[in-house]
Amino acid sequence: MKPKLIAIFAVFALVLSACAADEEPAAETTTTVADEATTTEAMEEMEAPGTIVDVAVGAGSFTTLVTAVQEAGLVETLSSEGPYTVFAPTDDAFAALPDGLLDTVLADTDLLTQILTYHVVAGVVPAADVVGLDSATTVQGEDVAISVQGDSVMVNEASVIQTDIEASNGIIHVIDAVLLPPSVVEAMAEAPAEQMADIVATAEAAGSFTTLLTAIEAAGLTETLMGEGPYTVFAPTDEAFAAVDEDTLNALLADPEALSEVLLYHVVAGAVPAADVVTLDSATTVQGSDVEIVLDGDTVTVNGANVIQTDIQTSNGIIHVIDAVLLPPSS
Repeated sequence: MKPKLIAIFAVFALVLSACAADEEPAAETTTTVADEATTTEAMEEMEAPGTIVDVAVGAGSFTTLVTAVQEAGLVETLSSEGPYTVFAPTDDAFAALPDGLLDTVLADTDLLTQILTYHVVAGVVPAADVVGLDSATTVQGEDVAISVQGDSVMVNEASVIQTDIEASNGIIHVIDAVLLPPSVVEAMAEAPAEQMADIVATAEAAGSFTTLLTAIEAAGLTETLMGEGPYTVFAPTDEAFAAVDEDTLNALLADPEALSEVLLYHVVAGAVPAADVVTLDSATTVQGSDVEIVLDGDTVTVNGANVIQTDIQTSNGIIHVIDAVLLPPSS
């Protein structure tokens, strides 16, 4: 911007000197440089980023996060000198929380504060430094795990989808899921089951299992997966179903019996948390066939499908999210 301003003022000065040769060139040059400095300073003030809270408000995609920060009384903290690094969940990330969880959290200031401060790291940690870390200690006190998987950077189970948004008191990295401290997850797991939604209702609330729910209904399994259980469901996302050959998917949806076989191949009897899943080589599904489970570093696969989110608690079991549809051996 500065070179462009200098060029404009230079042309302006030449025109003036041609029209009024009796004026003092030095005086004209001095005035132009002064004007340029004033203009540049004013523009820099206009373009200076606000605080983390100001930037989040201005972005328009962090409405729930800003509301939560206000409810927790953290506006002043996140507007202070800092500096802080914030892993900021989008509105879509908050919308994906199990039904009723957000309202419960917003009504509990202490719990809300724990969750929000678990998204904050003291100091400025740009993306170039984040990718060199295995973990980071949050202001809440517990660590978040950091890993690089191909072109993706993960913070716990959340993907970093935008980086290095500068604020006057720190930096923001945008993530696609809400981070829950291990201590909070443990407390939730111990909560009375009647306070939770069932597997079907939880999947509906998440908003990313539309095709799975359509398939469950077409196969006549809705009532089963709303029943007492408990069940462990390896749940493919909408993106996972979109990757299935269209003709194959349509044929399954038109054949309730074959569809039921496929869906039950994603279900294991009993509640099997991630900590137990990683100790297994295989698991027998409700369909009757086994799925192969492989732990490779930080990655867990089920028949080659990556487990991308774990331990979603429901009133009648547990959901682990996978990125591919599983097909039983007979399919």
